[in-house]
Amino acid sequence: MKKFQFSAVLLATVLFTSLVSLSSSFAKQNVVINEDVPNSYTVVRGDTLWDISAVFLQDPWMWPEIWYANQQIDNPHLIYPGDVISLVYIDGVPQLKIVRSREVKLSPKIRSLDHAEAITALPLNIISTFLSKTRVTDDATLKGAPYVLGGAERRILVGVSDDFYARGDFTGNRLNYGIYRRGEAYIDPQSGELLGIRAIDIGAAKIKALKKDVATLNASRAEGEIRINDRLLMAEERTLASTFYPRAPATEINGAVINVEEGVRNAGALDVVAINRGDRDGLQSGDTLAIFKRGELVKDRIASERVRLPDERIGLLMVFDTYEKMSFALVMEADRQIDLGDLLRNP
Repeated sequence: MKKFQFSAVLLATVLFTSLVSLSSSFAKQNVVINEDVPNSYTVVRGDTLWDISAVFLQDPWMWPEIWYANQQIDNPHLIYPGDVISLVYIDGVPQLKIVRSREVKLSPKIRSLDHAEAITALPLNIISTFLSKTRVTDDATLKGAPYVLGGAERRILVGVSDDFYARGDFTGNRLNYGIYRRGEAYIDPQSGELLGIRAIDIGAAKIKALKKDVATLNASRAEGEIRINDRLLMAEERTLASTFYPRAPATEINGAVINVEEGVRNAGALDVVAINRGDRDGLQSGDTLAIFKRGELVKDRIASERVRLPDERIGLLMVFDTYEKMSFALVMEADRQIDLGDLLRNP
């Protein structure tokens, strides 16, 4: 079962300890400040950390490289609407500094702020919606799971609050199950390997009675019609790591976009895509990858041969959910339409 810890405020535990060696890190990472960058920016409700970083940086995922931990602020790891982010230079190195707008100094302590009001690193509504309806599994798990026989009174289709029957192995003594339908297979376009199978969330049910391997259940939730052969799977813990924040992968990644959610073949900014790299390749939640369009193969009429043009960088995505062989990512920037098969590399 896939497990990873959730925090509603992804920014809450961002690590600032690396700022001690900031000057050398800045030189190494080549952080580029935007042209005509403002001296300050006031955070508004609905902002994300990525949005704010994009105001100042050409590569927003590099924000930890120039963040300044103000020791005068209670918990500088959190940013709230109304706070002012300023671009300052310390020893010639650009840094982003926070001025807490709602800080009220009541000697000898500072008024605490509700962490739930802090802005997030990414648009959580998009990610949480995706996590609630998509699951990756394998063929053996689906084939071995209990399956829907049909509804009461021989009904083929079942809806919320309806009773239905399912057959399979219920020896785990679980009362509550998720109802899933087999979706598309995720195939690595480069190797042909099966990376996983999408299990589409259909609803949820609770066992009312069990006789041998046949259970009577009641549908407590239904996203659509529950059908014969839909599968019952035990719930999995699906949450994001509390240390989730943008960064470059620790290992060299060469991958590709293999699927776009909602059944379409191309994507744009803030769309969720599946990629053919995962835990076994060293990917982690928060890793940022550059998206490239493969260079066209053209004819060189002078040399009388065909030559491939250089790959063109067209955007950025950030991984937020990893499995062993594949991952899901949110497209953060897209200069052009992103298609299946577009290439992924370290930014």
